[in-house]
Amino acid sequence: MIALDSSVLIDVLTNDPVHGDASAAKLEGAMERDDIVVCDVVLAEVAARVHPVDDLMDSLADMGVNFSPVSEQAAIRAGIMQRRFRERGGKRGDRVIADFLVGAHALLHCNALITRDNGFFREYFKGLKIIKPEA
Repeated sequence: MIALDSSVLIDVLTNDPVHGDASAAKLEGAMERDDIVVCDVVLAEVAARVHPVDDLMDSLADMGVNFSPVSEQAAIRAGIMQRRFRERGGKRGDRVIADFLVGAHALLHCNALITRDNGFFREYFKGLKIIKPEA
């Protein structure tokens, strides 16, 4: 499975003029190789940004994107990584727990993460393969 970050999914669903084409191309390429999933955190972030939200799950199903919830193990890993972030000097407003939950879910349950935010995930989730759309 390949996890999909909210930024890329929002690019695709909103036809973002800057990143939409690159994100859609990267998503389509990944779908040819593996199953694509979003976790509950990504689903919530997308629902907060995409209108109308009523047919969001139908849109994801039509795209071939499945749902994979964050596990207890991933939630604990996310908390540990956020604590490490703060111990390294990261401030509370710099990164929210959602970012850590997405990374931990991808690391523990998927083969890779499609995201535009590759620096953060590479730093805090060593070993997680990052797939970055190029705009």
